[in-house]
Amino acid sequence: MNEMNSAGVALDHSARMERYYRLHAKIYDATRWSFLFGRKTIIQQVAAITQPANILEIGCGTGKNLLTLAQTFPQAKLSGLDISESMLKVAAKNLGARLGSVELLHRVYDRPLHPAPHFDLILCSYSLSMINPDWPKVIQYAKADLKPGGFMAVVDFHNSALSLFKRWMGVNHVRMEGHLLPALAGDFQPQYLATPPAYGGLWQYFLFVGLKKPPSPGKTAMS
Repeated sequence: MNEMNSAGVALDHSARMERYYRLHAKIYDATRWSFLFGRKTIIQQVAAITQPANILEIGCGTGKNLLTLAQTFPQAKLSGLDISESMLKVAAKNLGARLGSVELLHRVYDRPLHPAPHFDLILCSYSLSMINPDWPKVIQYAKADLKPGGFMAVVDFHNSALSLFKRWMGVNHVRMEGHLLPALAGDFQPQYLATPPAYGGLWQYFLFVGLKKPPSPGKTAMS
């Protein structure tokens, strides 16, 4: 059910996310390190497979991953996209001198960014599980934005056996139903895949690096 503002008008997903992150942006890096596992590992796994020249991060937040990407792939052109202006302001500060070589985009990823495939790597770090219900569309847009031979890299929440924990995560806009990994494996050929436990098995997160599959005969990239 959509949240309502004081005038009784439904707030869309972007507005709700901006309101949420306006409160969290300044403390995000200080508080999220304790459960956003695998963010450096996923970039290390990408580096072991490929050396991308053009990289997009969907949901770049405070720019933590963009900094790591810039250090790991110093010759790459980087773009970071986020729906929260508050988070992007923090990202600009965190990037500092590197900001001039990174494109920050304040927008919803509701269509491919380019008319033709452009990126060698697209990264989603704990963002897909928060894009509900449109996460399948995001995967399709990413496919369209990736060049042939490009890679999709994702680290995110996977699942939990505890329904109470899932409900608590839902309060924080996170869906944790084991739904993302099968969809990704259907559209990208897995090159690296792991589902480590967190906090003794309270939940699982996953790391995935997949190669863009060529379109089936008679289908376009957006099919």
